[in-house]
Amino acid sequence: MTLAKAGNGKIPATVITGFLGAGKTTMIRNILQNAGGRRIALIINEFGDLGVDGDVLKGCGADACSEDDIIELTNGCICCTVADDFIPTMTKLLERENRPDHIVIETSGLALPQPLIAAFNWPDIRTQVTVDGVITVVDSAAVAAGRFADDHDKVDAARVEDDNLDHESPIEELFEDQLTAADLIVLNKTDLLDAAGLLFVRGEVAARTSRKPTMIEAKHGEVSAAILLGLGVGTEADIANRKSHHEMEHEAGEEHDHDEFESFVVELGPLADPVAFIETLKTVIVAHDILRIKGFADVPGKPMRLLIQGVGARIDQYFDRPWAAGEVRRTRLVVIGLHDMDETAVRAAIEAAVV
Repeated sequence: MTLAKAGNGKIPATVITGFLGAGKTTMIRNILQNAGGRRIALIINEFGDLGVDGDVLKGCGADACSEDDIIELTNGCICCTVADDFIPTMTKLLERENRPDHIVIETSGLALPQPLIAAFNWPDIRTQVTVDGVITVVDSAAVAAGRFADDHDKVDAARVEDDNLDHESPIEELFEDQLTAADLIVLNKTDLLDAAGLLFVRGEVAARTSRKPTMIEAKHGEVSAAILLGLGVGTEADIANRKSHHEMEHEAGEEHDHDEFESFVVELGPLADPVAFIETLKTVIVAHDILRIKGFADVPGKPMRLLIQGVGARIDQYFDRPWAAGEVRRTRLVVIGLHDMDETAVRAAIEAAVV
């Protein structure tokens, strides 16, 4: 399989966005391992200072993307640091002697895609790169569980009584913004749903955006690179038609709190009993309404490190790679929650889970 470059000679860039834990990193691993001989540069925008996704992808062993081609931006979400981080990163990438055939950008699960897409209109970028397409990955199981669903009848009734009702949380707005930016929506984790659940998710996702991008279904992030790359949309030219809630509120003169989320890193000792730790961690997540937990753990007696990734109370764990020679074995988890999360209490609860 060979994927063609953009017809205008520009390097195509694919933006992969999606809510926390939707499966973006898994999908990118599949792209890298099935790139059809194309050299891919990967830009990862982590939230917080623990670059878990980059570390996972660097260990995937794909020839399409060497460690030098993986660039991590960990100073905050791209939507806040376009000028400071993203533009300089792109400039350096384009100055390389061996430029990539395709650029893949994974946004943080907390980032607005719109400012990033708009950045491709910057003079130094637009002449050399085009947005091949924006792919939004959806955690179908989370949507089916009602994580992003409102009681629409109740909200509409309340609107009659109060025109100023703030009926949407920042999480719901973010979810909708990511859908609005999409050229292709991937309903991931469909293996966790039955036919009725999947039908509900399709309807819920479609109702969240006035645009109607194509929707496809996936399990474990397994989508052919031939489907994901080569869309040829040129999304940067259509960004004015994909405004986020934040942009619309700004145009209306409303104030917007952009610090809805917080993250911090918890460093722990070795996990002698990882199964017990994970079970206790689930209760901590529920008790403190934690959105996301991800990181690595040191399990004594095991030559490989344990990868831990939690979305809500659903936690995945597996040994991803051997500890490297000279690498310090340690346990580090990044915790992501809303801005009013009690960091002290969460830290204490997680530390108490280590036995």
